[in-house]
Amino acid sequence: MNAPIRLLLCGLLLLFGAPSGARGDGIVITAVGDIMPAGEVARTFITKGLDYPFSGTAPELRKGDILVGNLEAPLTRRGTEFQGKKFRFRAPPEAAEALKRAGFSVLTLANNHAMDFGGEGVADTLTALDGAKIFHAGAGTDLTQARREAILTVRGRRVAFLAYSLTYPEEFYAGVGRPGTAQGVAGRISQDITRVRQSAEYVVVSFHWGEELARFPKPYQRLTAHAAIDAGADLILGHHPHVIQGIEQYRGKSIIYSLGNFVFGSMSRAADRSMIARITLDGAKQTVEIIPINVMNSEVRFRPTVLTGKRGDEVITRLNLLCAPFHSRITMAGGRYTLEDNSVPEGVAFSRGDKGVVKSLGQQPASPCIGCHYQ
Repeated sequence: MNAPIRLLLCGLLLLFGAPSGARGDGIVITAVGDIMPAGEVARTFITKGLDYPFSGTAPELRKGDILVGNLEAPLTRRGTEFQGKKFRFRAPPEAAEALKRAGFSVLTLANNHAMDFGGEGVADTLTALDGAKIFHAGAGTDLTQARREAILTVRGRRVAFLAYSLTYPEEFYAGVGRPGTAQGVAGRISQDITRVRQSAEYVVVSFHWGEELARFPKPYQRLTAHAAIDAGADLILGHHPHVIQGIEQYRGKSIIYSLGNFVFGSMSRAADRSMIARITLDGAKQTVEIIPINVMNSEVRFRPTVLTGKRGDEVITRLNLLCAPFHSRITMAGGRYTLEDNSVPEGVAFSRGDKGVVKSLGQQPASPCIGCHYQ
């Protein structure tokens, strides 16, 4: 390439900026919400193959350095089915290879379906993910393994992932010599973050929490997220409500309270729109890009698709209403939806300009997963 062309390309890059998903010096984490490759999606797997559900978003999933999601079904064909709740799921172990082909680097397992088929289901899930070379965090054959971090190295820098469940049933929590998920106990969370912080440049914490279909997080979620950041976490990723919730920046760190559904084997019409979040961690600086997606399965048939133009704008308008209590806002710039850097000053709770939102937040119970349908 001759010198004039190089100069022209450099000038265009400076004028228009780096393309979406460009890495630069920062580490780019692409995050999606709940992945449940079971239930009604099983027939789609049979007719269209295990890769089909991820094909509609494949270009976006492959941008970045790390792709993370919450796997909300054990990968097993055996185990004792838990009878204490209505909805129980499991997916074929071969789904692990499809998740790998889709680009997933790490999956969180701390949720209210990980133990649907008992300890054998958990063990098979770990085996399947290890076989597919996908890192995992949040569940194990005992409490020690459930609390263990997943460490990924990107261009010489270490990124640690921790995952915790704050949902019922309590029987799913791991214990000494007992398989299960990592329970989101405050003391354990801070201890784990402090420990992994010693060997990792960045710490990402995943929480399965809140109430299904709720528009806003409960007060305990906000307290938990802030405490995790105070302990040293750099990014908080939330899921379980099945719908998107707002994004907060606290002390310069991002809290995505709910990423909503991704590939999820349910025909519920309540979960219609969702998002892919792309977070760039660059020292003390963070940027968050949002890619709106359609997850209404009556329309997309278990194959989420990216929404652009007016339909994408509608999702961002909805998300901005959910972000209002946290003084944050998503704006369009250079063809991308990005989060403005409006960290809430310490001591300021919620926007006083939205009394209805403040009232609804203040009235929500502090107990985890009140009203859970275990879905």
